[in-house]
Amino acid sequence: MSHYLTAPVSTPDMPGGIPYIIVNDVAERFSFYGLRAILVIFMTQYLMSSDGQLATLPDEDATSYFHLFTATAYFLPLLGAIIADAFWGKYKTIISLSLVYCAGHFSLFLDDTQIGLFLGLTLVAVGSGGIKPCVASNVGDQFGKTNKHLLSRAYSWYYLGINLGSSTSSLLTPWLLEHFGPAVAFGVPGAFMALATLTFWAGRREFVHIPPAGQGYLQDITGPEGRRVVKRLLVIYVLVAAFWSLFDQQGSTWVLQAQNMDRMVFGVELLPAQILAANPFLIILLIPTFTYLIYPAMNKLFELTPARQMCIGMFLALTPFLVTAWCESQIQLGLTPHISWQLLAYLLLSVAEVMLVITVMEFSYTQAPKRMKSLVMSFFYLSISAGNVFTAVVNQIIQNPDGSSKLEGAMYHLFFAGFMGTAAVLFALYMASYDMDFIIHDEAGSND
Repeated sequence: MSHYLTAPVSTPDMPGGIPYIIVNDVAERFSFYGLRAILVIFMTQYLMSSDGQLATLPDEDATSYFHLFTATAYFLPLLGAIIADAFWGKYKTIISLSLVYCAGHFSLFLDDTQIGLFLGLTLVAVGSGGIKPCVASNVGDQFGKTNKHLLSRAYSWYYLGINLGSSTSSLLTPWLLEHFGPAVAFGVPGAFMALATLTFWAGRREFVHIPPAGQGYLQDITGPEGRRVVKRLLVIYVLVAAFWSLFDQQGSTWVLQAQNMDRMVFGVELLPAQILAANPFLIILLIPTFTYLIYPAMNKLFELTPARQMCIGMFLALTPFLVTAWCESQIQLGLTPHISWQLLAYLLLSVAEVMLVITVMEFSYTQAPKRMKSLVMSFFYLSISAGNVFTAVVNQIIQNPDGSSKLEGAMYHLFFAGFMGTAAVLFALYMASYDMDFIIHDEAGSND
């Protein structure tokens, strides 16, 4: 790799590789969230058998498979981080697994049976999961001492790209599925993933390619420092998994609920899965609102430490499922609640996400030693995986042999609200016990 940059260029300007990373990020997120937006609808309405007959899945099975796919995609960052940092380097890992990612989309485009679904989702999970911890840390690799003041701006663009890609695909792909069928609806996100891969390859001579650390890296992460960091953050990740068990139901149970709601907004009837676009659109609006207005106002009332910020987010996260439980109770009574009630749930969930998730990510980065940052971020992704596994298991356990559910209607949503409330209490107790210790380490930054 001697013909590539191996260290940041000494310049006060934005690194030349950043535009390629941002475009790659927008296109990749479009592909991933576009696929997720239509996955449950596809499984419950469009899935075919090998002999060409309709072979759709029950709602509970579709929900389980959706969350198992998500869990797999967020488990594999652990392997991606180790492969990138120890053996291949970030660039080779990202470009290689992006090709696997494209193959998964191609399988979904070609085959609308259970075989095509299983093969496609497996390849997408491997590709998407493997590159997750590499892309975010690759942004930081591009900066040196002379332009590090621009790092926060680059990460703001990066996070904006995530939400821009996911919001537009959440609006477009359900419409494509409704009007053109599964092949086009899966094919367009696949084309965006091909564009993402091509863009990343085109920027290869602009990127800084940090060489892999080799087997010494494995000794570092299993040594005393690695064990200390994991022990410090493990409880946080276990409890935050409860948040993800609720959060990712936007793409499953909330989409199924929206099918039974009045979705007329400003004279236009939205498709059930299009409501998913509410979350990324709200995040784009909420981040500057909290940064410049709400957080400064809260700091005037009390010291808003990272620990307190995360605790508030945990407790707020249970409130959306109280709203969706009310919606479900109305549906059970034969009524048709307006989608604005579910949009209220999206607003509450997005506020919780801003306060909890972004803070946990920043907090994790500051706590990790320099050579373990990708790995620590992969542990953060494991909490997403664990939360989705929990949801998938619950949806299997509650099924009765006669096809009914042990948690019918509103009870299902109240169960998850109670689960989140319990996790929030335990989280607050843990953070209260170690609050000062965490604040000291947070202020120390990433110079471990």
